[in-house]
Amino acid sequence: MKRIGLIARETSLQKALAVLFCAVMILTVGCKKSASGGKEITLVSNKIEIDEALKGYAAVYEKQSGIKVNIKSFGGETPYAPNIAAMFNSGTEPEIFVIEGKAGYDDAKRSGRIADLSGEPWVRDTDVAYVDPAGGNVIGFPVAIEGWGLGYNKALLAKAGIDPNTLTNAAAIKAAFEKIDSQKSQLGIDAVVSMAAGPGMTWVTGLHGVNAYLTLGLPYNNSTRYIDMLNNGQVDNARLTKFAEYYNLLFRYANRNTLLTGGYDQQLGDYAVGKTVFIHQGNWTDPTFKDLGITFDMGYVPHAFLDETTDAIFVGAPSWYLVNPKAKNVDEAKKFLIAMASTPEGHDYMVNKAGMVPAFKSVTLSPAGQLSKAVQEWSSKGKIYAWQQNEMPDGFGMNTLGPVFHQMASGQITVQEFVRLFAAAVAGIK
Repeated sequence: MKRIGLIARETSLQKALAVLFCAVMILTVGCKKSASGGKEITLVSNKIEIDEALKGYAAVYEKQSGIKVNIKSFGGETPYAPNIAAMFNSGTEPEIFVIEGKAGYDDAKRSGRIADLSGEPWVRDTDVAYVDPAGGNVIGFPVAIEGWGLGYNKALLAKAGIDPNTLTNAAAIKAAFEKIDSQKSQLGIDAVVSMAAGPGMTWVTGLHGVNAYLTLGLPYNNSTRYIDMLNNGQVDNARLTKFAEYYNLLFRYANRNTLLTGGYDQQLGDYAVGKTVFIHQGNWTDPTFKDLGITFDMGYVPHAFLDETTDAIFVGAPSWYLVNPKAKNVDEAKKFLIAMASTPEGHDYMVNKAGMVPAFKSVTLSPAGQLSKAVQEWSSKGKIYAWQQNEMPDGFGMNTLGPVFHQMASGQITVQEFVRLFAAAVAGIK
């Protein structure tokens, strides 16, 4: 050590040794101070279900890069949109935040919070990046591919003597519900379906539910018929009536307490302990079900509310990370997303830790979660319908249509009145 100290008196050699030392440390512990300079970035997520996994990956990335990544998550019963808006209004500018579609894009565009990501290496590795409709540039990093249908407990459905492959039209689902309801004591269940339509769960009804009306039975990425009608203030009354009848069926065969006042945790809990056969949720529930210790096999059947066969579920990129050019450390935010998309640790986070279906073609891992596996299976067969619920006006699904679902769930209005109120709300768009 004395010889090194003597040599280090020479300025040029001192610099050379510093570079060498940092190179060695990058390979070992990340050369934190030299590499990061104490930089931090903040990512705001809209998926509370993956909060723990995302924070775990942030810790791994910090060890690798020396960059601290602060994770803030909203979701479930704490809606994302008002919270991210409050952050922006307070002057807080996170490096990375989420949009879910047109409304989020419009807000970000107006406020100048969109960075061009077209040159990022992960762009070539995905088919579902968010492209700026105004300029054609890639601006959004796809968080995952997600999907949902009517989730079911395979053992209970088999015990009830029902083949899930037959549940592809409204009559078949109605008959299955009636049959299961007649066997509640033998099956040990409290209700046929775990459904939540209360004031805090309008994202389930007013967004995911409405998407069934918008895209069921339509070719993937090849028809915007019903979303175009809606945004022009119109509905298809015959289709909307069939849709309302289906949701009224879900409501009628749900646990009333969970339906009207239960939150996200209660909805999942009823299904997790085997008190319902079906659940109206997507594969984003896999991490929660893992924590709850679910061991039974699960799958999806379609939300088949039409008389004709509709043999597919809803699959798409649910959200995208945007890099905020108003934030302090934009370049570090871009590097974080590159690492997530391209490194073994990033792939491990997405698939094994967060239980997501990855949006990047280079990821060779398969999710362990059963509902995520079901999404992959439906996708691999090409049996998928698109997501268009986020192309509705900002807040329209949750704040305007969601309460109408709650009224029907609570028995305040009939199916016909639901159709009338839904149509009137849509007419108000124009």
